Amino acid sequence: MNNAALRLGSSIRNKMIVIFFLIIIVPFLLFAYYAHIKSIEGITNANAAFSMSYLQQAKTNFETYLNQLNDQVNEIIGNKQIQDLLGQKPGKAAQEEAFAVNMLTELYLQTPLVDAFRVRVYPLEPSLYPTYMSTIGESPLLGNERWFQYSKSAIVPSWNLFMPQQGRYTRPLLSYIKRFSGLYDQIPRGIIVTDLSEDQMKRFFSPSEQMKGQKFLLMNNAGAVLYDSQDNQWTGSLIPSANFTAFIKSKAEGSETILIDGERNLVTYIQMDSEPWLIVSLTPLHELTKPIQEMNRLLIFFLIIYLICCFGAVIYITMYFTQPIAKLVRFMRKLETGDFQFTFPGSSRRDEVGWLYRGFGDMSQKIEGLIEQASQSERKKKELEFQVLSHQINPHFLYNTLESIRWKAENHGRSDISEMVSALGNLLRLSLNQGKEITTLGREIEQVKAYVQIEQARMGQPVRILYAFDEETLALPFLRLLLQPLVENAIQHSIRDNFEKGKIVVSGRREGQDIVIEIADNGKGIPSAVLVRLQDQSEQEPGRRGVGLRNVNDRLRLYYGDHYKLQIETGPEFGTKITVRSPIASEQALQGGNRQP
Repeated sequence: MNNAALRLGSSIRNKMIVIFFLIIIVPFLLFAYYAHIKSIEGITNANAAFSMSYLQQAKTNFETYLNQLNDQVNEIIGNKQIQDLLGQKPGKAAQEEAFAVNMLTELYLQTPLVDAFRVRVYPLEPSLYPTYMSTIGESPLLGNERWFQYSKSAIVPSWNLFMPQQGRYTRPLLSYIKRFSGLYDQIPRGIIVTDLSEDQMKRFFSPSEQMKGQKFLLMNNAGAVLYDSQDNQWTGSLIPSANFTAFIKSKAEGSETILIDGERNLVTYIQMDSEPWLIVSLTPLHELTKPIQEMNRLLIFFLIIYLICCFGAVIYITMYFTQPIAKLVRFMRKLETGDFQFTFPGSSRRDEVGWLYRGFGDMSQKIEGLIEQASQSERKKKELEFQVLSHQINPHFLYNTLESIRWKAENHGRSDISEMVSALGNLLRLSLNQGKEITTLGREIEQVKAYVQIEQARMGQPVRILYAFDEETLALPFLRLLLQPLVENAIQHSIRDNFEKGKIVVSGRREGQDIVIEIADNGKGIPSAVLVRLQDQSEQEPGRRGVGLRNVNDRLRLYYGDHYKLQIETGPEFGTKITVRSPIASEQALQGGNRQP
């Protein structure tokens, strides 16, 4: 993977594309991004400053209103008639009905003076006033409700949010609840509830001009929304953002861009002084950025045109300059591997690329011609060397054989002379092989047997030799005149002095695409000097020991390479084992001068 990355990085084409991208496209994108961010930042800061100014004014006005509302409620509480009515518990139904009439009459006169949606006064024990409670639309069991119980025991005023209920009210009401005592004693008299409706709240949290989607919230420090200017969407629930709830606890006022309910909003808030509440302004960020969206669309259009032009320039440079060079590199790599089987296209260009193409074409033609000349010379050399090697063996052997026949004819006059002559003829026939270099392993074994028969007749001694070959290997093609010199060497130099105990084992098998033949004897081994001469590449003198081994070894190396040279294991204690490894050859390949794999 690293090598592939290095090759990609070293390409001229890729370098040009990267440089072009870094110098031209990247600065343009960075500038566009910087301008966009700064535009959003400027608009956001301006809106945050404006929203904070409005919240400051709304806070002042709302706290003034709450103070006035508290004074107005205190005036109702200080009314002597109301104090007297609540100071005595009704004993009979007639008294309770009279209480209801008098209380409603007094409240009718006092409540218009309170700037609120509704004012309700409850006795501390509503169950004792069924007529009154029924008249004002409340249940006598109101005293069992939790808010009532809390307010009844509380010393300080409290606020409660009443959500819409069937048959009572249809909109949320934020109610100011206060328990009051007698004017001249500390005995609790009743509870007064002042309801603030949506209309009262809008007077303070609905500016005449606001952005689309902008909303104002009144919420407590726990994140519960008491009023939502956008049709009470979140009223009575927690604001859907844990990040904002954590943010408002850090300081009394601030401004931040926060993700709320899946949408990014500019949030501005301020803490009230008289109550543990916050006044919050939420403005959707996409509404703030609308003025620059048109500019962004225009910028994207120009960017697309710019990128198309840039890519067009890159494609032109690639097709006209770097692509021809890359193609030339591919041809050069083929040439490095020795592959000349391709048609090299010419070039009529007059620039440097055209000169490279014409120069490479001329060079490849010259290299191909030189390789062909070298190949022809190598083939001629092999043919001559093989002829010399073959002639080193045949004349010497034929001369000795003919001398043996003459000696037999002169001294013995025996009939076995005809057998020797027959064996010699068979040997000559197999050796010549109709002028072909490739025979079969079976014919090569027959040649060895003919040679052994002649040697036995010539020396008058039986040669103990054993043949062990797999049947399927006998039909395999095999280079001729490889085994006879090795068997001759074993007879002449290993067991000749001890025919009674000496023996030779010739075995063969197939291993993959190779034929492996082993010729082993139990003689006295090959002297180290002969092994040294076998490895020596210089010319050997005729008649010296080891010429047969040298010839066979040279032929194997000549045709198949050093991997197929003779392997010799020898020693006076176990004799000699020569291993011949030969690929399954073909005559066509050898005549072409090519080694077999």
